[in-house]
Amino acid sequence: MTEQIVEQSVVAGIREITDRARLASRRMAGANRALKDKGLRAMAAALLAQQEPILAANARDLAAGRENGTSAAMLDRLTLTPPRIQGLADALENLASLPDPVGNVVRGQTLPNGLRMRQVNVPLGVVAAIYEARPNVTVDIAGLALKSGNAVVLRGGTAAAHTNDALLGILRDALDAVGLPADAVQSVDKYGREGANVLMRARGQVDVLIPRGGRELIQTVVQNAAVPVIETGEGNVHIFIDSSAKEDMCVEILLNAKTQRPSVCNTVETLLVHKDSTVLPAVLTALHHAGVRLHVDERIAAVVPAGVPSTPATDHDWATEYMDLDLAVKMVDSLEDAVAHIRTWTTGHTEAILTNDLANAETFIAEIDSAAVIVNASTRFTDGGELGLGAEVGISTQKLHARGPMGLGELTTTKWIVQGEGQVRG
Repeated sequence: MTEQIVEQSVVAGIREITDRARLASRRMAGANRALKDKGLRAMAAALLAQQEPILAANARDLAAGRENGTSAAMLDRLTLTPPRIQGLADALENLASLPDPVGNVVRGQTLPNGLRMRQVNVPLGVVAAIYEARPNVTVDIAGLALKSGNAVVLRGGTAAAHTNDALLGILRDALDAVGLPADAVQSVDKYGREGANVLMRARGQVDVLIPRGGRELIQTVVQNAAVPVIETGEGNVHIFIDSSAKEDMCVEILLNAKTQRPSVCNTVETLLVHKDSTVLPAVLTALHHAGVRLHVDERIAAVVPAGVPSTPATDHDWATEYMDLDLAVKMVDSLEDAVAHIRTWTTGHTEAILTNDLANAETFIAEIDSAAVIVNASTRFTDGGELGLGAEVGISTQKLHARGPMGLGELTTTKWIVQGEGQVRG
């Protein structure tokens, strides 16, 4: 009986939040670009002005994480620093400089009967997001929602509870200060995991739900949600070194793709090397010196340079998103073998080829069916900000509505507008 009362209380609490979000979304949908951009700049300024309480709250979450045995990769995602806060503010400023997607005409024409038809972008409405240990997502989604005319309901998880609470208060105050509804950004964190479960079932109250995190979180949302879900995927990311690829480029790209920030989803997790490539000793040596732990197949093990340790790779390694300084390495006989391996183990996020052969590059592009395919560049570029889209909600690995980095356009849907002068259908 007590559990039932608690659940009813949570349902009522979530309903109150989503009702306020619905009202806020209507005001946001009618806001012009100038007001929305003013709100974005106010949020950016507030983050910079209130760094101290943000960092203090973040320190509490980090301390709790270390005490609870949180992995180094998750602690890295959880950590905010002055440069990272500056990056969040810069992303909001960048969003303010981008065109407003709302009202954009996708297509239009005048029909033979004189009807004037056009399809335009409009906000989705109430966007919910469930994520874990990523306080940057709180700011990114709030900014994207504001610019695209939506309201957001957030579930950021207990690991970042203090940080998210501090950020939420700052963002809401900034919106209110410029005349936008503070309820355009809300959280259900106080209701815990049960609140997340209720949010997933809030059909009719939430227009779309976006999970962002590890495989377990994403699959839990996909399998249990009753509201529409845009699935963001884990990143079992591959790089294939073709026999024609140059050594200097391969070393630089692999170091960047693996070590710049190993805890994120666009970091390379498996390296495939053509049997005729000559760059392998230099690449493996550079990765080892950068602290990367190598998991190699038998053919790679036979040519690993002296002094570079490695462990045997298994199918578990080909399937693993390490999110750490680990890398699986396999030798392949051809481009076709590399493609076959990727097709077997990919999560559909990002795949890259390093090559000096245009025909091989074009074949790789045509044969790989992932959200992003990269030629001769680091996989770390699969990112909304890096691709000029502003901040992103996540990387969608599905094929409906949104695929790849989900920026402003992906947080809109379309509406058909038909104008006539008395026409009737015959």
